[in-house]
Amino acid sequence: MEKAGGWIERKHGKKKQYVKLHFAVNTVTHEVVAMEVSTDDVHDSEAAPGLLDEAEGNVRVEKMVMDGAYDSGEVYGELERRRIEAVIKPRRNARSDTGPPARGVAVGQVRELGYGTWAELVGYGGRWAVETAYSTFKRVFGESAMGRSLGSIVVELAGKVALYNMLVNM
Repeated sequence: MEKAGGWIERKHGKKKQYVKLHFAVNTVTHEVVAMEVSTDDVHDSEAAPGLLDEAEGNVRVEKMVMDGAYDSGEVYGELERRRIEAVIKPRRNARSDTGPPARGVAVGQVRELGYGTWAELVGYGGRWAVETAYSTFKRVFGESAMGRSLGSIVVELAGKVALYNMLVNM
């Protein structure tokens, strides 16, 4: 069985691309302090530097709590260079002997203490604020954009994020 939209690929020889929206959320105020828009062929960890740049331009960033999609040596290295504490859920098959030391420590702690204890110890529970922001954003604005080019989609999503922040501050 073919995926929906497969006719576009057959007719035009193009795969339909999707956009991904990455958020940096202030876990105290629940505001979106940075957003990065990428296409579906860009890995989450590749979007992290732009997200960090924008976040640091808007607020003082001391700690980044990120899900396992950002578990890479490059992200840990970037956070280390910026002197930002990294709280990233290690992947199940993560090795503690590769990447920056902070990543090895996190992997070792999860293995030694178990995920639940590690999460409590490092404050990984702050992720709920980001997940709540995503969920609320999608419920209020939907999961689609009207723009047809990536540039217009970015502008549209930036406007929606500004409106979201206004709603959060009401």
